[in-house]
This record gives sequence, C-alpha cells and structure tokens, in this order.
Amino acid sequence: MKLYLSLAAYVAAIVTANYMTSNYGLVPVGLGLLVTAGTFAAGFALLARDFVQRYGNVRWALGAIAVGAALSWLFASPGLVLASTVAFAAAEMVDLLIYTPMRKRGFIPAALLSNVVSAPIDTVLFLWLAGFPLTLAAVEGQFIGKVLWATIVPLALFAAAKRLGGGEGVSSTSPTHAGLRP
Repeated sequence: MKLYLSLAAYVAAIVTANYMTSNYGLVPVGLGLLVTAGTFAAGFALLARDFVQRYGNVRWALGAIAVGAALSWLFASPGLVLASTVAFAAAEMVDLLIYTPMRKRGFIPAALLSNVVSAPIDTVLFLWLAGFPLTLAAVEGQFIGKVLWATIVPLALFAAAKRLGGGEGVSSTSPTHAGLRP
C-alpha cells in the first residue's frame, strides 16, 4: 500500500510540476529569486522518488517517470515534457548512485543527501532543455525551493511524526523491525 501511495504521489508531483510550469513559466518568489511555477512540485517529486525506492526499487521509480511523462503530454508542451523527463531520469540515476547505498545509514540522511545533489542537476538540465534562462536567480531559487521547502521541511515532519507516533523507523530501510522507541 505504501508503495502505491508513493507512486501516486510521485506521478502526481511530476504532472503537477509540468502543468504549473507549462502554464505559468518562471515566477518571482522574493529576494530577487525566480523559480519555475512547478518547482515546489518538482522538489516534492524528488522526495517522493525516495519513498518509491524505499518501498519499491529503481524500476518502480523509472516506471513512474514514464507514467508521469505520458500523463504530462495531456497538460504541457512536448518540449517541456521532454526536458522534464530527461531531468527527472538524470536525477534518478544520481539518486541511484547516492540514495541506494546510503539507505543503510537511514532514510532521512539518504534522502537529504541524494536530493541536495540531484536537485541542482535536475534544475540545470531542465532549465536548459526547456529553454528557460540559466541565471543565478533561477538556479538559486529552484535549489532553495526543491531542497529547503520540498525536501528538508517534509523530512523534518516525517521524522517528527515517526518519533511522536513511535511508528516505522526513520533510520532503517526495513519497515518491519525498525521502529523508533518513544
């Protein structure tokens, strides 16, 4: 069930990011920074991908990218969908190199490090391939949006919920025997 919820969240985030960016382009977020309108959804997608790998594997994640790309064709321009698909796939390969071996050290450190590394790769590839300007304001804005608001904040909430609920552990990859003790 958790795998299917993670897959649904991942696909929905991909489609939402593409729809928002296709319809609203670059938007100011303050402090002179710009983001594509789908940045927060794209950042959430990077985190959702880690949950897909946590409960499934890389094949599920790549399949979700394909489904997200196919559905995005209904809502976004072909060039934007292609740029998004390439960027998400490249970020997934980076994630495979970082998140997968780091899972042994815990979900949160693995997700955090993989997203900090994959977010700028996803950002630069996407902006370049989609024809958006590769300016410092756009790259910084997207990095802050993807890493701070769409990765660090949700991971902190995830950790707090697990600690308070005494549920599934945040420091192990095995959901069956890794509970945190309150």
